[in-house]
Amino acid sequence: MNQQLQATLASEPGLKGLEPFSHFAQHNPYLKDPAEKASRKVVASLEEAIRRAGLTNGMTISFHHAFREGDKTINNVVQVLADMGFRNLTLASSSLLNCNAPLIEHIKNGVIGKIYTSGMRGKLAEAISNGLMEHPVQIHSHGGRVKLIQSGELKIDVAFLGVSACDEFGNANGVSGKSRCGALGYAKVDAHFARKVVLLTEELVEFPNTPASISQDQVDYIVKVDQVGDPSKISVGAARVTSNPRELLIARYAADVIEHGGYFRDGFSLQTGSGASSTAATRFLEQRMRRKNIKASFALGGITGGIVDLFRKGLIGTLVDTQSFDADAAESLRESPRHIEISTNEYANPGSKAAYCDRVDVVILSALEIDLDFNVNVITGSDGVMRGASGGHCDVAAAANLSIIVAPLIRSRIPTVVKHVTTVVTPGECVGVLVTDHGIAVNPRRPEVAERLKAAGLPVFSIEELYARCQAITGEPAPIEFLDKIVGVIRYRDGSVIDVVRQVKP
Repeated sequence: MNQQLQATLASEPGLKGLEPFSHFAQHNPYLKDPAEKASRKVVASLEEAIRRAGLTNGMTISFHHAFREGDKTINNVVQVLADMGFRNLTLASSSLLNCNAPLIEHIKNGVIGKIYTSGMRGKLAEAISNGLMEHPVQIHSHGGRVKLIQSGELKIDVAFLGVSACDEFGNANGVSGKSRCGALGYAKVDAHFARKVVLLTEELVEFPNTPASISQDQVDYIVKVDQVGDPSKISVGAARVTSNPRELLIARYAADVIEHGGYFRDGFSLQTGSGASSTAATRFLEQRMRRKNIKASFALGGITGGIVDLFRKGLIGTLVDTQSFDADAAESLRESPRHIEISTNEYANPGSKAAYCDRVDVVILSALEIDLDFNVNVITGSDGVMRGASGGHCDVAAAANLSIIVAPLIRSRIPTVVKHVTTVVTPGECVGVLVTDHGIAVNPRRPEVAERLKAAGLPVFSIEELYARCQAITGEPAPIEFLDKIVGVIRYRDGSVIDVVRQVKP
């Protein structure tokens, strides 16, 4: 039959080139063996998965950072790649933190040639700020990362995604197993767009593993490892819970601004970004919400334990989670049907057909610096060294109805309110209010908000007055000296370049 069919296909002009049927498993040989059919994706080692994925020099590898400072995947995988002799790879991790300092040696040795990330901290950031890399780091927002992937600028060849549990087909999540990180919002995007997807998991569980944050039809290979991350280190650094009186004062002021800013009504929506004062502001919302009989329709995030507490008390209807910032958030995602997991495409991609951030009324965001035009810097410190992350800052600031920036007026005698920020990440036109421990400043673009806050008796000043107070306390700091070499390119959420970071002068 096949010979006759082959002759027919060859003789018909419109059918030439089509392949005749041979047998049911001609392209799926694993179907002949029930054991192989079930476990064909599970490989014995990471090295084997890398070889099967077809990774070659110069390709792009990606990771997520849901475990934050507890991540055990990025460093381990890159070390294996170095041992295998790979060179000139582009590292596209959703973010990099203090724990990723071992990458310095891999950059020096030529294993990593380029980096795309939302930010970086610690020794790695210091080394790059001092000229470690030949090519500048491309720093994007969370939503902007998806935009770069969709545009084709950032093409992920192999995604290495650490998950707490998955089954033999690759149905995976971060809410099952021992090391639960919660939402896999970043990983969901990589699993969708990467040419090949390798899962690293601590636990292989019974099929089908549900809920499946990453679906079996997206996964190529699975490697069982001892540990993908330490969830106890998720809520440290920028995601820590604070007891600092100054940070709590700022948080209380921020809650006052939410209450009186014009959007505090039944059914309002909110997001609190990373940063101690930002996350702490939720502590002061409960009493205000109960007093006015107000419930929020949803909270977006970066979900924290404080937000979960309001949710469990019935003050928030739905939690929409792209990254879980602590164990309470991860557990809530596991147990609560109204706590839903979304990708960063759904969260904040300006190229998405619909992004959740576009429905946010009020967002609280942190800052390293803010200037007289309300431009915000969350990347470079007072010494010009990169020590922060763009994250979802410019994404949600652009989309929310009211963006509130929280920061101490002075950090260790370094002013936060400056004439011009060192690095622009979020443009001032997207910022509504600055909240400091010395008072509140409202962007002149939002006079109606200023009137409401003054009427409520809040300590409202012009930003020029707060700047003058900084100067009276600290004096004019010496300007940072930079060299000509560009070490970082700041990409706005639409892919355009909003600023650059130059190498600090030794």
